[in-house]
Amino acid sequence: TNAWHARSRNYVSESEVCKLESVPLDFGDYHPLKPITVTESKTKKMNRKGSTSSTSSSSSSSVMDPLSSVLDGTDPLSLFAAAADPVTTTATMDSTRKKRDKDDSSAVGSDFEPWSSKRGEILSRYTTTEKLSINLYMGSEKGKATTTGSAVSEKVRTRLEELDDLEEGSQKELLNLTQQDYMNRIEELNQSLKDAWSSDQKVKALKIVIQCSKLLSDTTVIQFYPSKFVLITDILDTFGKSVTISGLLFFLPDNFSPEIVNDTAKETCLNWFFKIASIRELIPRFYVEAAILKCNKFLSKTGISECLPRLTSMIRGIGDPLVAVYARAYLCRVGMEVAPQLKESLNKNFFDFLLTFKQIHGDTVQNQLVVQCVEIPLYLTLYSPAIDWILQCIAYHAPEVLLTEMMERCKKLGNNALLLNSVMSAFRAEFIAARSMDFIAMIKECDESGFPKHLLFRSLGLNLALADPPENDRLQILNEAWKVITKLKNPQDYINCAEVWVEYTCRHFTKREVNTVLADVIKHMTPDRAFEDAYPQLQSIIQKVITYIYDFSLLFSVEKFLPFLDMFQKESVRVEVCKCIMESFIKHQQESTKDPVILNALLHICKTMHDSVNALTLEDEKRMLAALINGFIKMVSFGRDFEQQLSFYVEARSMFCNLEPVLVQLIHSVNQLAMETRKVMKGNHSRKTAAFVRACVAFCFITIPSLSGIFTRLNLYLHSGQVALANQCLSQADAFFKAAVSLVPEVPKMISVDGKMRPSDAFLLEFLCNFFSTLLVVPDHPEQGVLFLVRGLLNVIQDYTWEDNNDDKVRIYTNVLHLLSAMTQETYIYHVDKVDSNDTLYGGDSKFLAEINKLCETVIAQILDHLKTLGKEETLKRQSQLALYFFNTILAHGDLRNNKLNQLSVNLWNLAQKHGFADTKTMVKTLEYIKRQSKQPGMSHLTDLALRLPLQSRT
Repeated sequence: TNAWHARSRNYVSESEVCKLESVPLDFGDYHPLKPITVTESKTKKMNRKGSTSSTSSSSSSSVMDPLSSVLDGTDPLSLFAAAADPVTTTATMDSTRKKRDKDDSSAVGSDFEPWSSKRGEILSRYTTTEKLSINLYMGSEKGKATTTGSAVSEKVRTRLEELDDLEEGSQKELLNLTQQDYMNRIEELNQSLKDAWSSDQKVKALKIVIQCSKLLSDTTVIQFYPSKFVLITDILDTFGKSVTISGLLFFLPDNFSPEIVNDTAKETCLNWFFKIASIRELIPRFYVEAAILKCNKFLSKTGISECLPRLTSMIRGIGDPLVAVYARAYLCRVGMEVAPQLKESLNKNFFDFLLTFKQIHGDTVQNQLVVQCVEIPLYLTLYSPAIDWILQCIAYHAPEVLLTEMMERCKKLGNNALLLNSVMSAFRAEFIAARSMDFIAMIKECDESGFPKHLLFRSLGLNLALADPPENDRLQILNEAWKVITKLKNPQDYINCAEVWVEYTCRHFTKREVNTVLADVIKHMTPDRAFEDAYPQLQSIIQKVITYIYDFSLLFSVEKFLPFLDMFQKESVRVEVCKCIMESFIKHQQESTKDPVILNALLHICKTMHDSVNALTLEDEKRMLAALINGFIKMVSFGRDFEQQLSFYVEARSMFCNLEPVLVQLIHSVNQLAMETRKVMKGNHSRKTAAFVRACVAFCFITIPSLSGIFTRLNLYLHSGQVALANQCLSQADAFFKAAVSLVPEVPKMISVDGKMRPSDAFLLEFLCNFFSTLLVVPDHPEQGVLFLVRGLLNVIQDYTWEDNNDDKVRIYTNVLHLLSAMTQETYIYHVDKVDSNDTLYGGDSKFLAEINKLCETVIAQILDHLKTLGKEETLKRQSQLALYFFNTILAHGDLRNNKLNQLSVNLWNLAQKHGFADTKTMVKTLEYIKRQSKQPGMSHLTDLALRLPLQSRT
């Protein structure tokens, strides 16, 4: 047998030896946090031809910068910079900067909302279920078989014939298309245009564009017109870009002069403009010319500034006011892209529109609406995208005087609600907010039948959410707006307005006004369950309220806040709202709270989130909900009223039993509560606090078994046992440790970690090492025998089925030897305050030590048996590693003055090297360590051991 003899340890003196040597530091010379002094290198150019340069280094400090010293004081980047001609470099930089500054003054900045951001909204808003028709160009076969030797005049005649072909109607009308079919056809045309252009069929491309432009004169399905405009202008944009690039504009700088353009490019441009001029119909002629407006830059400096007024005047020939206003919008859009500095044509377009505004109420338009069964309010909304865009272009960086003039002109027109709405949508929010009372007066004067007033108030509210009105007007503005909003009968109209004005109310008023507004919303949205069709708006209202009122004691004192939440009766929406509220609470609540109003309300909200969890809930969703509920639990504190705190945790456990992370958090919180009690009592519990601590321990003991994760349970048993021990609850601590021991056999071979299956051995090894560290200080139970917990754990480890290719069992046994060696010491390395460990209980009793040595013999026998089984060729490397591991254990914890143990260590050393698998570096370092240790007091016997440990060469 291999009897174990643990060496006696003096932990205090060992600790002193292992301490780092303290060195006195003079802070005057050096400090690691002091800023580094950089050596500055000045490089002077000697002459133009020579490549040498003289370098003088001047340092602001005597401390040398290590990087500079390597470079001999010269910085390679500085040398490169010096090699460049400074005059040229400066001139280039100046010209670039001037050019950029000039561009910035004329170009459109990022604060201008581009057309592309409006496309999606228009296409989704202006839809139809009626059937649409489209004229498609069918393509002529004439002229395609011309030989390469054809004369130029023949080619020209063919192209003219093709254009005439188009005029004579070589096209096909497709009828009864759905909206989606129509959009698909337009997309096909766009693709045909690209294909025609890429295959150099320029005339065909022009035909497609003309054909598409003609569609913009068709208003047979009038409510679809804004979407049709978006689709067709996409094609025009494609054409415009193609022509511009083909004119070499792409390769010229932004601010080029027409003089540097070659004659071929100019001729190409003129050719395009002449072709377009030959188009007979006004609308296609206007749109196609506007699409290639940028090409005017080739011909003369004033080309665009002369062309814009002419195109603006051309629009006067379009009779239909809707078609005309979208033509103006397109011209303004192109104008802003190519010449944003030319504001005059933008203003002219708007004033021309104002002159023709009365046409909207003329007989022609009214008759058309009767035929199509379209009401005036719906018809007027069709104008909004175009007018909004024109006004946005005008208002961009416009002076106050111009905006005021625009406003005055709108005032003079009758039935001006449509314009007023667009002004409020397009002008700067600060401009609108400053004149809020003027706008309210204008809204009051508007005719209700044309454009609904609630939409005007909504537009005003959107501005007031972005900018503040004068302080004296704020309450009057709210009263005037809410008078109109509260009278709205249609719940959808009402909620669309209320949603906007809630933000204004929260921003400028107290909880009383917010409460009144919420009460009004509940009153309007509850009848006939109208709230079911308005969840997005109601969610938006909640979001705005918690954005501005993030003091939760104030928020929950708003009487109608919780009744407002009751309107969210669709579970998915209700949970989303609850998540928003909890996120806001966790973000803004700085201090822990015990306010009963907050606690009751948030418990209700957390319960709602918890109850939404079912078998189909995703793990990510569960994690998110648990994190929010845990955030709330951590913020609850009743101060020194620990009993109230424990009652809260008990209530929370009953409410959140389906979310495992929440139960884990509650166990940790209760353990923390027990430790806080111990801290308050300074470890000396009274009868009352001792009973309270036992109640905390009982809470944990009955909660842990309900968890599903096996390592979660094991670690919580261990943690809670340590807390029980610290609070002198010895029998309870024993119960936790016994539970942990009995749970070890249930550990499966594979466990899920982050969604992937992993072997559990490494996790079990880590847990058992922690467990052994705790078992050192756990006193034996008077009725259970010596080391009953250690024996129980060893039996479990013995019976556990370990993988054949795994040595963790032996590693665990070696760690048990560490534990048993520590248990034989007169005084243990650490203790739990006010708990007598076995060193005190047994006082180094010989029977106790004999029991420990018996256990050690059994463990050593198990280790050596395992080492023997690894003697096969395929496991020799593992045998070598384990032999060295066991050798190190004997070296650290064994008394090597014992001959048998000494011989065992020499055998293990030789076994580690026997088959050439040992790491030579590790062996050398180990031997050096033994030689160093032999010089320590009482360790001279290690000198002889070192002589008996040969180092085998690997050759």
